[in-house]
Amino acid sequence: MKFCSDCGAPVRLRVPPGDTLPRHVCDHCGVIHYQNPRMVVGCIPEWEDRILLCRRGIEPRHGMWTVPAGYMENGETTFQGAIRETLEEATARVEIGPLYALYNIPHINQVYILFRARLLDADVRPGAETLEVGLFAEGEIPWDRIAFASVRNTLSHYYNDRRNGEFRFHMGTIEQPKTT
Repeated sequence: MKFCSDCGAPVRLRVPPGDTLPRHVCDHCGVIHYQNPRMVVGCIPEWEDRILLCRRGIEPRHGMWTVPAGYMENGETTFQGAIRETLEEATARVEIGPLYALYNIPHINQVYILFRARLLDADVRPGAETLEVGLFAEGEIPWDRIAFASVRNTLSHYYNDRRNGEFRFHMGTIEQPKTT
């Protein structure tokens, strides 16, 4: 950030009084510009013994598979965001169920929130940001083409929980991959 969104003056990165972290501060109007993690919301849409996956038509991970999810919008709840993302990405209507997984992804400033959901019908089609959609049984999941670690972990938990007959809440942190 170089300029204040309130008055247009240059900002400086410094620790404001009473704070402990560097923030972009406008010396002209005094506004402190906080930057916080982005919330990604989505769901695991279930239809009989299958789940809905979407093949991404946008970056990052173009061409890879994921559950319907995306950035939460201002003014909506996590439920509303998961419903909207599923409709946008797969033209699918869902009933949101319980919170299922939460992943902290600090190296990219994201928090991933996934719910279990029930598809209201099997009428699914690719949305504007999706190349292809499909309903997959466990043995059909393209594990080597799953876009994100948070989704891969969630799907692994989902199938383990289903085999055990009890769905539990899962939470974790996705660390930045080590480069060699």
